[in-house]
Amino acid sequence: QVQLVESGGRLVQAGGSLRLSCAASGFIFSVYAMGWFRQAPGKEREFVATIDRSGSSTSYADSVKGRFTISRDNAKNTVYLQMNSLKPEDTAVYYCAAPSQLGWPPLGYNYWGQGTQVTVSS
Repeated sequence: QVQLVESGGRLVQAGGSLRLSCAASGFIFSVYAMGWFRQAPGKEREFVATIDRSGSSTSYADSVKGRFTISRDNAKNTVYLQMNSLKPEDTAVYYCAAPSQLGWPPLGYNYWGQGTQVTVSS
């Protein structure tokens, strides 16, 4: 079955950097786009970034554009989220997600990881 396991979240000071990883298994990772989402306390889950199957196309939420970079390593079945210039408002649980359909951009995401906590202190 599809499994997505995030890692890399921790407490970091404002202005710092983190790299999140998501290890995927149970499906042919290299043919699917992948995405990152986040959910802050008391708020709905929101889109952060997405990447196509080859890594040549990406898309970002306006709130993270220029600070976050999504990438992937198809040989390792892993997608990454490099987060720079972190702000307290980036504090959230970050989720990796995979769609059940091929294509770009993804029409929706059906598989989710358990999430990793990122806390940015001011």
